Amino acid sequence: MTENDNEEPSLRAPEVPAARAAESPVKAALAWAHTARFVTTASRLTELPATELPEIAFVGRSNAGKSTAINRLAQQKRLAFASRTPGRTQHINLFALGPKDAPDALFADLPGYGYAAVERGAKLRWQQVMADYLEMRRSLSGIVLMIDARLGATDLDRRLLEFIAPRIANGAVRLLVLLTKADKLNRREAQAALAGMQDVLGGFTTEEADVGVALFSALTRTGIDDAALTLHGWVHAAR
Repeated sequence: MTENDNEEPSLRAPEVPAARAAESPVKAALAWAHTARFVTTASRLTELPATELPEIAFVGRSNAGKSTAINRLAQQKRLAFASRTPGRTQHINLFALGPKDAPDALFADLPGYGYAAVERGAKLRWQQVMADYLEMRRSLSGIVLMIDARLGATDLDRRLLEFIAPRIANGAVRLLVLLTKADKLNRREAQAALAGMQDVLGGFTTEEADVGVALFSALTRTGIDDAALTLHGWVHAAR
């Protein structure tokens, strides 16, 4: 017996390899996103259920890959309807996340905007529904804006940013811009797209604002882990 045999057993947690520790938050975030399930659809704000759960809204032009991005984040093929014809999402679709008996957040898939082939009357109605939601929905806590990385912020994207600017600037709502279809760009073009979007977002940056931008590709999974981490953090940071 040595002098160390009488020592009290250590109560310290076993050391975790650095790589494993680093990936644990990502796994937790992806597992959380994978719990997403359909709740309801609404054609106007009054049809949405009243809730105290934080809602994260996904918005963007009709061809920006919004529904596909939601499906990839949730690791589900048919959660959000992704049509080959842009503009098919005509309602606000809600998805719950977290335990089935105690969800902790909602994703809101909003109608896309800017698709010229959609009948004008319907387009104006959808845009009004989306505007009402973004301006008045009390439970809205975060916005994910999808922008095609190849195009950058279009006039319609800039108008949407101006519309939500008051809620972003005072920190009431967080913003994450995902530059979609990043797999179509080479490295130089991707960096230029990031820099250009950061310049656009500079006008929305205040001490209170929580604004981010990242490259994203549903095809190559670029940015999926980071996006899941960000959204998971939005919901759980204060818990």
